[in-house]
Amino acid sequence: MAKFIFVTGGVTSSLGKGIIAASLAKLLQARGLRCTIQKFDPYINVDPGTLNPYEHGECFVTEDGAETDLDLGHYERFLNIFTTQANNVTTGRIYQTVINKEREGAYLGKTVQVIPHITDEIKRRMLLLGKDDKYDVVLTEIGGTVGDIESLPFIEAVRQLQWELPEEDCLVVHLTLIPYLKAAKELKTKPTQHSVKLMSENGVHPDILVCRTEEPLNHEIKRKIAQFCNVKVEAVIEAADASTIYEVPLAMMREQLDVICMKKMNIPPTKEPDLSKWKQFLDKLKYPKSKVTIGLIGKYIELQDAYKSILESFIHAGAINECKVQVVNVHSEFISDENVAEKLDGLDGLLVAPGFGHRGIEGKIVAVKFARENNLPFFGICLGMQMAVIEYGRNMLGLENAHSTEMDSHTQHPVINLMEEQKKIKAMGGTMRLGAYPCTIKKGTLAYEIYGTTQISERHRHRYEFNNDYLQQYEEAGVVFSGLNADTRLVEIMEIPGHPFFIGVQYHPELKSTVENPAPLFVHFINAAKRHNDRRSTIKNPLLQSEMI
Repeated sequence: MAKFIFVTGGVTSSLGKGIIAASLAKLLQARGLRCTIQKFDPYINVDPGTLNPYEHGECFVTEDGAETDLDLGHYERFLNIFTTQANNVTTGRIYQTVINKEREGAYLGKTVQVIPHITDEIKRRMLLLGKDDKYDVVLTEIGGTVGDIESLPFIEAVRQLQWELPEEDCLVVHLTLIPYLKAAKELKTKPTQHSVKLMSENGVHPDILVCRTEEPLNHEIKRKIAQFCNVKVEAVIEAADASTIYEVPLAMMREQLDVICMKKMNIPPTKEPDLSKWKQFLDKLKYPKSKVTIGLIGKYIELQDAYKSILESFIHAGAINECKVQVVNVHSEFISDENVAEKLDGLDGLLVAPGFGHRGIEGKIVAVKFARENNLPFFGICLGMQMAVIEYGRNMLGLENAHSTEMDSHTQHPVINLMEEQKKIKAMGGTMRLGAYPCTIKKGTLAYEIYGTTQISERHRHRYEFNNDYLQQYEEAGVVFSGLNADTRLVEIMEIPGHPFFIGVQYHPELKSTVENPAPLFVHFINAAKRHNDRRSTIKNPLLQSEMI
């Protein structure tokens, strides 16, 4: 059986449990250990698929079609491995399983209770990934903060596992906060002491404390924390604020978090962690040779986590291009024909983001038109591609009021329509076209130039698709549908030849972008933005052109 590390949080949310878990897993993986991470979320929704992005940030989708917490995106980006349905479990899924068993009579007439039935199901799920000899270490992040009512069953399950498993097979890492009071010019350890005390009252004793802090922790502070929280001094880890989340694994390596974990879990010493590729990536990220400005046209831009995977994909693609990518958020609700030139002035590229519902749709269509007519590199993802189809239909094919039936069920020209298999579905959760599907790419197209192959697989999350009744009209008007699903003929990729860079995809390439394998579409989009920036610079300063000649 694998060894298990549980990562909990105290004092406040948003301290970065997912990043710490991913960083520790990265270090252990770099030492040759087989690692995976799972997230246990305390909310009662079965999954985040029906949650508004303003509520919970983006919904990450795995290869096998699970709608999961956005932290699984961090796990994949750091470890360069795929996660699955088993890597994200919610209170809702736990209770759903237990209630279904009760209805089937599986508990033989016993009274179903939180202890043992709910906690037994939690423990079963916690241990599941470690039973097939696929992993050496399974890290489990417990969502929420210790003390939250909804988190109590998860904490109780960890307490039971600490008792049931051999001591060296179970480890608890507790992430907490050491606030710095500017008025007193002091770091305060009391919130951490109270957090650990609350953990202890619930029967769970942290083995390692990772302390988020704005100021360095000196030895005296670490000693004080260790003394009052009943851990060794070397088990008090400083987690100072970093300029990028990708610096955290190196910071944790300097603090020897991986070494301490291996020692406590009786894992034999291994080779030193090989993070050479990671350091190369960071060097390119920190010291770019150029800069581009990308406009992100979305409707949830007030919350950064709503487009988390897209923003991280820009970081990966920027590093490969040795280019700093500055993302400018533009709310689609406030774009119109009158102000679009002003709103998008100075951009080197335009990405129209995914989304649902009619709000802000017309602004997205106006932005697409501006990019097409002004040779501005354009990249549309899911709804972004659909907006490009609608814009082209209205303005180039003369299909007046062409629209998607998602926004206008009575449109005269439904160029985007509900997928046939979706028409009989009533339930909302987990019923979209989800997960990885194959796509066949035509040779001689921009998509083929980007991917370098005719066969790809990308992840999806949608109900609506391009209406193939209009396919011939679009092709005759100049649109190239360069990627199709071989089985369903569903349009996966559309592009406009003759434009510097104009491509829309029905899938979500950002979901597979990692530090080691950036998404090809993002890499080529940033490269196109660099070329656009060079052209703009030449126009502004004709002397540059003569120098180049």
